Amino acid sequence: MGVKEQLVEKNNQKTKLTKGMNIADMINAMKPEIEKALPKVITPERFTRMALSAVNTTPKLAECSQITFLSALMNAAQLGLEPNTPLGQAYLIPFKNKGRLECQFQIGYRGMIDMVYRNEDIQTVQAHCVYGNDEFEYELGLNPKLVHKPAARDRGELLLVYAFWKSKNGGFGFEVMSKEDIDQHARKYSQSFSSSYSPWKKNYEEMAKKTVIKKVLKYAPVKADFARAITSDESIKSELSVDMSEVVNEQEVETVDAEYSEVPSDETSENESVSNE
Repeated sequence: MGVKEQLVEKNNQKTKLTKGMNIADMINAMKPEIEKALPKVITPERFTRMALSAVNTTPKLAECSQITFLSALMNAAQLGLEPNTPLGQAYLIPFKNKGRLECQFQIGYRGMIDMVYRNEDIQTVQAHCVYGNDEFEYELGLNPKLVHKPAARDRGELLLVYAFWKSKNGGFGFEVMSKEDIDQHARKYSQSFSSSYSPWKKNYEEMAKKTVIKKVLKYAPVKADFARAITSDESIKSELSVDMSEVVNEQEVETVDAEYSEVPSDETSENESVSNE
């Protein structure tokens, strides 16, 4: 029997997790499963510190279903992303699902950028916001064109967000989305969108950039493991695995009350760009 099969069998035995357990006790109770699923660079002790830090930042996480909290934390650990810190790499967010609090995992804008640059073929990836007083022009077709000249002051209201990638062999691609299209996409795929404490409320532009980056990367030369990892974004899972991307996402999720979805602020410049040259 392989490691993954052993882990699934242990999960099916329903390791005893009780509401009276603190975070450290909970992790200790599932230590064998956690150790098998953790990447080699993260020790159980480091995992425990990440869990305690996340709960200190968002106390309502302590009231979530323990297995969904551990699964979301495992997602972050396996992807090498710090959850619920000012780095904005990833978020663990409490949600109400069928009457009980569960934990949703979300990749942040900076986490997405970090993961993209793990692909050696990518030279640069950037995302920018376009405002009403900016000069912006783009064309599709056989000779695509993308020109953006931000206004020096009084840029106006947010209209569009675009993202592009460029590979080391000269290939490139870009995607442009209107604010209306981004909002429609977020309402459909992000249960946290309507919460006044979600990343979408505190860091709208960064989450909008992430949305467009995810869309444009469908055509980029990224590794298969990156594509699988992205499937864990905006997910709620109730099982631990040596590959969390293979665990089925829970469905029928509804947003919890606003005060249950506190997420740390991630303040970055609206014109932030990143290069790997």
